[in-house]
Amino acid sequence: MVYESLNLFVSPEKFYIRPVGNDNELLVIDRQTTYISLEAPRTQITGIATSKLIHGIFGIIRLLAGPYLIVITRVSLVGKIYGHEVFKIDETEIIPFSRTTLHLTEDQIQYNKSYLSMVKTVLDSPYFYLCYTYDLTHTLQSLYNCGPDFTSKSYFERADKRFVWNHWLLSELAARQELQSYCIPILHGFVHINGVTINRKQFVWTIISRRCVSRAGTRLFMRGIDSDGHPANYVETEQIVEYESSQSSFVQIRGSIPLHWTQLPDLRYKPPPQLTQYANQLQSYHKHIEHLINNYGKICLINLINHSGQELPLERAFRDIVNQSNNQFVRYESFDFHHECRQMRWDRLSILMDRIDNELKEFSYFLTSADRSALSLQEGVFRTNCIDSLDRTNVVQGLIAKHCLESVLKRFQIINGSDKLEHFPEFLYLYRNGWADNADICSIQYAGTGALKTDFTRTGKRSPMGAVKDGINSLVRYYKNNFADGFRQDAIDLFLGNYRIDENEGKLVKCPLKDRQEWKYLTVSLTFKWLTSL
Repeated sequence: MVYESLNLFVSPEKFYIRPVGNDNELLVIDRQTTYISLEAPRTQITGIATSKLIHGIFGIIRLLAGPYLIVITRVSLVGKIYGHEVFKIDETEIIPFSRTTLHLTEDQIQYNKSYLSMVKTVLDSPYFYLCYTYDLTHTLQSLYNCGPDFTSKSYFERADKRFVWNHWLLSELAARQELQSYCIPILHGFVHINGVTINRKQFVWTIISRRCVSRAGTRLFMRGIDSDGHPANYVETEQIVEYESSQSSFVQIRGSIPLHWTQLPDLRYKPPPQLTQYANQLQSYHKHIEHLINNYGKICLINLINHSGQELPLERAFRDIVNQSNNQFVRYESFDFHHECRQMRWDRLSILMDRIDNELKEFSYFLTSADRSALSLQEGVFRTNCIDSLDRTNVVQGLIAKHCLESVLKRFQIINGSDKLEHFPEFLYLYRNGWADNADICSIQYAGTGALKTDFTRTGKRSPMGAVKDGINSLVRYYKNNFADGFRQDAIDLFLGNYRIDENEGKLVKCPLKDRQEWKYLTVSLTFKWLTSL
C-alpha cells in the first residue's frame, strides 16, 4: 500500500509527515542531521511553522546547500485504468533542509541557485504521472505474467526501474523496508484515457508512453546507445482497450538508432551525424537486442531515415550490423520516409504497412477474457526510429496502432468485420488527436518543441499549413538545441543521479558550472560572428 494523501508539518528542526486517516505512525525527517525515522503516534509535533496537504513524496535531492525535500502539492485526475485512478502531477514544492546559506561562499550560493533551477526545469517538464493502486510502469502483459514473488514486493520495489523517474531521489527512503509505503514510483511520459461509445457499446481507450531513465536527455546531446545497450530517447508506448471486463494491450517502442553515434550542436541547422570510431558497435547492439528480446519477444526494426545525404552512413551501418548479427528473432525493415512520401504523397505509407503485414499478424496483441484468462499474447514488438525517433516515428506508430485497434474492436464485436475507424468520425477524431498529443509531448520532452508532421496524425493528410507550422517548430528547435539544451541535459543528469554534487564544489573542488558560464559567453561571441558572416 502507498499512502495517497499526507499531511506535511514543517518546523525549524524537522519535517513531520503523517498519512491522512492514519494516526498510528509519523515519518520524521531531521533537518539538521538528515536522519529519517518512523515514530510512534504519541510523538509531539512542536514548533510548527507551516502545515499543508501533499499527495506524495517525489524524493530528496542533495545540492550544495544540502538536501532538499521534493513533495507533490497538486495533482489532477487523468482517468481510470481498470478502475484505478491515474493522476498527473501539476505542482511540486522543493523545501530545503537547511534554513540558511551562510555556510556557503558567494560562488557556491550562485552555483546552488543554478542547480536548484535545474531541478525545477525537470519538474516543470510535461508530464509526470502516478497511480496509488496500479503499476503504471509495467504493461498489462508483464503484470499478467508476474509471479507470487512479484506481488509480495512493495509497490516501489516491483516497479519497472527503466521507467521510474524518482528512483534515485527516493533511494534513501526506499532502502528501508518500513518506509516503502511513502515511496510512490513516478512515470515521465504521456497518459491519455478516454471513455468511448461506438455502436452503443462503451469502452475505455488509453495510451501510456513511458520514457526510459537510461540515457535520458535532449535531442542533439543524447544520441545512439551506450556500452550497456541503452538507447537515447527510448519510449515504450502501450495502447489499452477495456471493454466490459476484458482488456487488450498493444505495445510499441521507439529509440535512437542502436549504434554508437553523435550529432553534437555546432550552430549548423543539421549537424552531420558521426559514427563513433573504435566503439564496439556489435557488442553494444547485441546487448540492446538482448534487452528487447527478453522484454518483448521477436523484434521488427523499422528504420525510417533517409537513404541519401547525411543519414545514409547511419542506414548502411544499421543494416550491416543487423546482417552481421544474424539474429533469427530480428527483422530489419528500412523505409526511406522522406523519399517515399515526397510531394505530400503520404498515402504511400501503405507500402510500409504492406511490408510489415506478416509481423502485424504474427506479433498480435495481449487480450484477456472477463475471467482474466489470456486469450492471446503479444509475441513481438515493433521498434521504430527515424533520426530523432520523433516525427516520422510518430506517424508510423500511429498507423500501426490504428491497425491493431481495428482488430481489437472487431474481436470485441464493437465494430463489424468490414469496418474501419474512418466509419466512425467522432472516434477517429479522438484517436488521431490522442496520438498527435502523444507525439507532441514525446517531442517536447526530447527536442523542446511539439512534433512535426502532426497535421497528418490529426487529420489523416498533409497540408501546406502543417508544413508552415513544421517550419516554425524547426526554427524553435534549432535555437533550443543549440543554446538551451546543454543546461537541460545537465538538469536531467542531476535529477536522475547521473551527476552527483560534491559538497566542496566552489571551494576545494572546481564546480562544472563555472565552465558552463564561460561557455555561454563564448557561444554568444561565436553566434554573433556567424550571424554577421551571413
